[in-house]
Amino acid sequence: MSTATIHDALKSRLAEKMNAQERGFVEPHQVQNLAGEVFEELEQGGVDLTGVDRYTLANQVALEFLRMGPILAPMLDPDVSEVMINGPDTIFIEKNGQRFKYASAFKDARDLRTMISRLVETVPGKRIDEAAPMVDLSLPDGSRVNIAIPPVVVGGPQVTIRKYIRSLVKLEDIQARETLDQRMGQFLRACVASHVNMLFSGASGSGKTTLMEILAHGIPDRERLVVIEDTLELKFQQPNVVRMLTRAPNVEGFGEITTSQCFHNSLRMRPSRIIIGELRGPEALDYLQALNSGHRGSLAVIHASSADEAVIRVENLSMLGARHVPAAVVQQQLVHGLDVIVQLEQLADGSRKVVAISQLSGLKPDGGFIVEDIFRFEPSGVDDDGKVQGRFVATGVVPYFLQRIQLEGITLSDRAFSVG
Repeated sequence: MSTATIHDALKSRLAEKMNAQERGFVEPHQVQNLAGEVFEELEQGGVDLTGVDRYTLANQVALEFLRMGPILAPMLDPDVSEVMINGPDTIFIEKNGQRFKYASAFKDARDLRTMISRLVETVPGKRIDEAAPMVDLSLPDGSRVNIAIPPVVVGGPQVTIRKYIRSLVKLEDIQARETLDQRMGQFLRACVASHVNMLFSGASGSGKTTLMEILAHGIPDRERLVVIEDTLELKFQQPNVVRMLTRAPNVEGFGEITTSQCFHNSLRMRPSRIIIGELRGPEALDYLQALNSGHRGSLAVIHASSADEAVIRVENLSMLGARHVPAAVVQQQLVHGLDVIVQLEQLADGSRKVVAISQLSGLKPDGGFIVEDIFRFEPSGVDDDGKVQGRFVATGVVPYFLQRIQLEGITLSDRAFSVG
């Protein structure tokens, strides 16, 4: 049987298997598994596959069937964490923390728009057109997609796909990548177990959402979690989880569901903890009020470049929804509600680090916030391979909530925070 005939047989059988699973979108990592099943069936039927490059052939067929164009290969590559499409002619990928221009490209703008249409069709209720030129969505494998088309962007459609990395499932996986050390990991686990309110801060792609999700795995199954996101991103193993999604307004400007609305409703759902995918608006005030009304152990993500700026940003966002609330009241709610800020950063070598674990200790006489580092990463230079060198250190600051941790039966002494 010729390669062309094998190609056609593989394409036909692969389509049948995909349709049999009733998937609007087959997860990229499953393509090779499905193709492997087809190759076995062909061999059992007497087809000679000697000399056939099965991997390449499977990719070619998948490219045609899924219409993912040239991005299927990086989507299948476990070392690629992000795919960035800057119009039909230019694709960048992030591999092992470094960004490169990818050699392949789409045939033309129409080819790229075809792929975009297929992606959007996988999520009910999502749409993208000139009236709604931006959309966020999640693929079935957990990858996050942002799409923007003209007129809001120039140079053709722009697509950013942040892949869901399955290799990072335990805190030990994060520690193995030297994102933080064992002592910091033990402390963060203790914080989650003792219902410490935590805020995960950093730039886009710094790893804050991944770390929050992994730490949330330590929340006991007896607790009820209410999770608020704009796209399905976080994954939880607990049995009692409520997922709430925000929604953009329709073309007529109606039907919007905001994070603040979800937050108000979540308080009536008897949550043990409230987890927010990202604080980005006036819902920050609702978040602070929840922290001060018995919903301890809540987790949230925010974009900020330092722990100090994260606290200030929560204050500023809260003021957007506090029309008649004095700034001093918001500051008091912040100080009494938020305990820990975990600051993450992607360094120049592509590695991701927890650069600081800090506590919000109080207010200064001038009204500023007192943010104290408990642990931090101290860089010492760059080696010959361009890798950032440094060490994680304790600052000697003992958390003011240490007794709360100890009352949970967690063994954590003052010595855990000793310098050196």
